[in-house]
Amino acid sequence: MSGQHRTRVGGVILAAGRSSRYESGNKLLATIDGKAVVRQVAETACKSSLSDAVAVLGHEKVAVAAALDGLSLSVQHNDEYATGQSASVRHGVEFARSAGWDATLFLLGDMPFVRVETIEELLEAYRTGTATVVVPEHEGRRGNPVLFDNCHFDALASVSGDRGGRDIIETTEKTAFIEVSDPGVHWDIDTDADLAEFTDRRDSL
Repeated sequence: MSGQHRTRVGGVILAAGRSSRYESGNKLLATIDGKAVVRQVAETACKSSLSDAVAVLGHEKVAVAAALDGLSLSVQHNDEYATGQSASVRHGVEFARSAGWDATLFLLGDMPFVRVETIEELLEAYRTGTATVVVPEHEGRRGNPVLFDNCHFDALASVSGDRGGRDIIETTEKTAFIEVSDPGVHWDIDTDADLAEFTDRRDSL
């Protein structure tokens, strides 16, 4: 696979979930430093060298879309969001195919502490190497976001439930695990306590 093939990498922000474990409503709309969690994720994507970005919305899609207002990204609506994350992945793959992306970086809408520099490290590993899946690791434990070459789009479109791309990561020979200094690749917000804990940790770094 040539480096020329690896130039158009877009970001898919998975932001359709119901936040069933978050006590105070929709975790994507919880705020950090006055900004919604999902907007923090989207701003990071927009600041990176990703070629393009799309947010896949579902639960409370009007409010989540409003939180993203003014950013340079597209929005897709996933009316099947209740069936699990895989439905949003399929929507993201459809968008990626129509846009002609060489690869897609899947970002979770509840992980606002991932750094722009981390995205750049993943993109660099993909663009200069031969891996078809690129996964960040911090202190030996893998995290998110994860990049998939378009050779995996068919497989991603066929996953079900909340499994996401884990099977592909685990069975693909050309998976690259990239050690990063960013603990944010592990910090997903499921509860009020998570939001408080990770914000405090970030502020103490």
